[in-house]
This record gives sequence, C-alpha cells and structure tokens, in this order.
Amino acid sequence: MSAREFRPPHAPGFRYRPLPAWLAHALYVPRVPVPRGAMARGLLGALPLVLAVAAGRPGLGVMAALGSLLAAVNDRPGSRRTAGLRLGAPALAGTCGLLLGSAATTLLPHPAQPLLLPLVLTVLGLFAGAVSAVGPVASGIGTQVLVTTAIGAGMPLPEPGWQRALAFLTGAAWLLALRLLLPSPDDGARHPYRLGTERASVASVYTAIAALLDATGTPAAPARRSALTTALDQAQDALLGPRLHRFTNSAAERRLHARLDAALPLAEAATALYWAGRPLPARTVRGPLALAEAVRADTVPGPVPAPARDAPGLRALDTSLLSALAVFASAPAPGPAVRAPRGARARLRAARRRATGPAGREYGIRVALSMGAATAVAQSLHPQHWYWLPATAVFLVKPDLGPLASRVLCRIAGTLAGAGLFAGLAAVAAPVPLPPETGLVALAALCATLVPLAMRHFALQTAVVTLLVLALVGLGGDTQATWNRLTDTLLACGIVLLAGHLPLPGRAGTVARGRLATASQAATDYLGHVLSGSPDLPGRWALRRAAYRSLAQARAAVEVSAAELPPLARRSAGAAEVTAVLERLVDTTTAAAVHADDAGTLPARDTARLRALLGELDTLDRHRTPVPH
Repeated sequence: MSAREFRPPHAPGFRYRPLPAWLAHALYVPRVPVPRGAMARGLLGALPLVLAVAAGRPGLGVMAALGSLLAAVNDRPGSRRTAGLRLGAPALAGTCGLLLGSAATTLLPHPAQPLLLPLVLTVLGLFAGAVSAVGPVASGIGTQVLVTTAIGAGMPLPEPGWQRALAFLTGAAWLLALRLLLPSPDDGARHPYRLGTERASVASVYTAIAALLDATGTPAAPARRSALTTALDQAQDALLGPRLHRFTNSAAERRLHARLDAALPLAEAATALYWAGRPLPARTVRGPLALAEAVRADTVPGPVPAPARDAPGLRALDTSLLSALAVFASAPAPGPAVRAPRGARARLRAARRRATGPAGREYGIRVALSMGAATAVAQSLHPQHWYWLPATAVFLVKPDLGPLASRVLCRIAGTLAGAGLFAGLAAVAAPVPLPPETGLVALAALCATLVPLAMRHFALQTAVVTLLVLALVGLGGDTQATWNRLTDTLLACGIVLLAGHLPLPGRAGTVARGRLATASQAATDYLGHVLSGSPDLPGRWALRRAAYRSLAQARAAVEVSAAELPPLARRSAGAAEVTAVLERLVDTTTAAAVHADDAGTLPARDTARLRALLGELDTLDRHRTPVPH
C-alpha cells in the first residue's frame, strides 16, 4: 500500500512525500465483512471460564479460556471440513506445550532454571520455527507449542500441569465443537449447514468471473483478475481440504465439485478477455451471475443471454457457458468427484523440504534467538512472572502477520491501548460493590467476542487480546500485571527487531525468493504445456491454476518484504518487477491458449509477445544480484 500524494490548497505546487512503506502498512486497516459467526462462537467459547469460576476453580478456567482464545485466533473463514485440522492440530500442540513447560519446571533443578529454561526454549524455538515455515496450520502449531510451553513453565497457578493441560484442551475442543456443529450466518447460502461454506465459496468464483468481465477494459480490471484468483484458491481449499467425514460419494458434493470444474474454462476465457482489454456488453456478465445464484440456491439456472461471438475470447466464453449450463442441468456422475490428493507420504516429504529448506532454517534460527534471549531477560528481571516476554516474542517473530516493523509498531500501540483501558476500567470498577471476579469474567467474555472482529488489524487484535489476557491473569491471582506487561512488550519488540535484522549465513530474503522461484517454475510449466499444443484441457487448467496460485503467494511475500525497514527491504529489490512480468506472462499464455483453441494453431502475434516477455524476464533475472549480508 502506498500513501496518496496530495497538494494542499494553501501551498500551491507543494507535495507531501508519501509515507514509508513500513509505516503505511502499519496504518492500513482493510475492509472485511463482520464475522458474525466467529463472534458468536467467541462469546459462547467463554462458557468454560464462567463455569470454572462459578465452581471456585478460576485457575482451570483461565487455562480453558486460553485454549479457547488461541483456537479463536485460528478460526478463520473456511469450510467445516478444514476446521478440524486448522483448529485441532494447534490445540493439540498447545496441550503438549503446557505439559512440556510444566515438566521442565518440575524436573529441572530450581537453581539452574535461569540457565536451563532459556536453553530449552531456544532448542524448541529452533524446531518450532522451522516447522512454522511449512504452511499456515504448521505455523499455528509452532506458535502454540512455544506460547504454551512458556506459560506452562512460567505462569504460577495452583493446579498441577496435567490439569492445566486438560483444561486448555477442553477450552479449545469446546470452540472447535461450536465451529463444527453450529450453523454459521457467514456461510451465505440457503442451506447454511450442509456444505454451506463450500457452496458459498464456489458461488463466489462465478461472481468474480462476472466482476472481471464487467471491469474488462477499465482500470479496475487488474484488481478483479486478482480477486478471481483469490476466489478460485479459496474454493479449491474449501472443497479439497481434509475431511472429518466421508462425503465423496454424496450427490451434493459431487455436484458442487462438477460446478467448480465448470468454472475453470469460464475463468480462462474471462482472463483472455481481460488481456484483450476491450469493454464488453452488459449482457456478457448475466450468465456467470445466473450460475452463481444457482450454486447458492443449489438449483438449475434458467435461460441466460448468450454473449457475442465476434472475438476468440468471446467465442470461448460462449462455449464454456454452454458447457457449464449442461453441467448444472445434468445429474452428477456416480463415484468420487475429485482427483485423489497427494498421498500422506508425498505431503510429508514436501513438508520436510520446506522445514529444512532455506526459509525454514532462517525462520527457525530467528525464532530460537528471540525465544532464548526473551526468556533469559525475563528470568533475570522477574523470575516469578517471566512468561509474558517470550510469549510476546513468539507472536512478534511470526512472518505471516506482516512486515516486522509493522508488527512491532502495532504491538506497542495495541499493548499500550489495552493496558491503559484495563487500568481505566479497574479504576472505574473499584467503588462498585461486586465481586472482582464478576467484572473480570464479563470483560473476558466481551473481549473473546471482539477478537474475531479485531483480527482485521494487528494493533486492534493486540489491544483486545491484551485486555482479555489481563483479565485472565487477574483471575489467576496476578494483580500487578498491567504495566509490567507493557515493559515486557517493549523489551520483546527490541529483541525481535534485533533478531530479525541479524545477518545469517546464506542468501537473504529466502521466503520471498523461494516463493518467486516457485512461481517462475509454475509459469514455465504452464507455458510449456500451451506451446506443446497438448489437447489435455484439464491438465492445462490445473497448470494455469497452479501458476496463478503461486503468483499470488509470491506477490504477497514480495509485498511484505518490500514493506520492511530498508535493511530488510533491500533483500527483495527487483522482486516486484519480476512478479509483474511473470503475471503478464501467465496472462498472455492464457490468452494464447484461448486463441490457439479458436484458430487451431498459436498465432504469430502471441508467439512474439511471449518471446518478448521471456526476454524481459531474462534481463531482469540477470540484473537481480543478491544483496550481501
């Protein structure tokens, strides 16, 4: 995101300089829908805390609320079938972390703990950080095991370790049960429970196709093409995610898979029309919109107007639309509707390569340094309540939360706001003749409700989570926590900034560089398939999807790297230009494939354009030299 330059009326000719990328990123708040379902689950997730406090066991209630909170952080939009892995796997890792932390304080000699605990967390951080580079679920696993290990070893509670771990798992399991069993108003479908999220995600693909067709030839078209890529990625994730039950032979799911497959040639034709850049008649979008409504309602669309057929892209769109209408009108074929995903052994090999690759090694080392240093500093400052500092460092060092400088600024601002608001609320509630536990439980329930809404921005999330954790800490008996947490946060920010900027062996910027290499290979594979003239259309669509998905991931990684402070941003210098050329190459390859289908051979004009883009890409690669440490 870049700040807008403007000319104030009182100073003609003067322009304010745009904000630096690292500051502009910290100030940007995206517009996202209100997650009503997640907020309702957050409120109901506080029930174990209420019951435990009412039973006179606030310590167990704190652990249950903590498990629910960390599960809520992973409760992102997605289908129910993926929720079991997305929420459950990190919760199990967090339970193991609590047991490990409790065992460490029990088994390690007390006089040697200031030396041995930093060592234990450093080694654990090395492995957890490397695992976090595998993907989003693995990142949640690595984060929770580190946070809960620090809490299990450092939070003084009267209950034994196994009871705390069981309470933590109960809170997380309760939130997961709410996610799996309750109908969600966020599904957006007429049948909100049975495949509701999956149906809504497939409908959004057709809506995105219509939006791209509507914007063709306008400045909004590139953003609409990116939105179509995002919609396709989310729909495939929703349908191909891990299953908690077997629905592969149900007619409803086979019908949904067939309708998603029917969208792929439509998306290809829409991309070719976007590449041509010619505005289209209004009737062109009516077909995809009718298909989107049919997916939402799980019905068959009525007659739709046919697009004109005076260009290769329009002829491809008309043919794809007729094929899609035939798919919608026919009964799904018996048997599984989807190709079998890669086997467990192949997925394990791929995960091992990511964890032991350059990005995994770099991230593991930085997490280990941050955890070890934060634990050692906290042990020396306040050995009775040292867990906050390393737990803060874990969240700060996570690369999937945005640029490091933005994370640090947002963490400081959010912690200051949360701690100040908590102190103000405590002062207002002091004269009220109610048990203090009542106010703390009410505050925790309110914050648990607001966590999903606050996740649109890291500073807002930090403020709400700070309020919630201070309420839980107060229920646990620590009444002097408020301003100590701010000091610990500032120390953690300094430690993570230092660890994030330390020079390490090897090439710099491994995450963005690796994503860009993957995108380049995917684009090359797609181009090779099109140039070969292969008649395998499903194979071509799969390669096109892989190219666009990897390009979206590369662009996100490059944008995050470019928004770092200058010493880190220089690592990805020139990567944005390479990503832009790769996107134009894949767009041109898509248009060339559609033109070849129409003409029977690849037009010479498209061949020349592809050759020119390959030459431009080769020139950029030759001029991009790694920045030395």
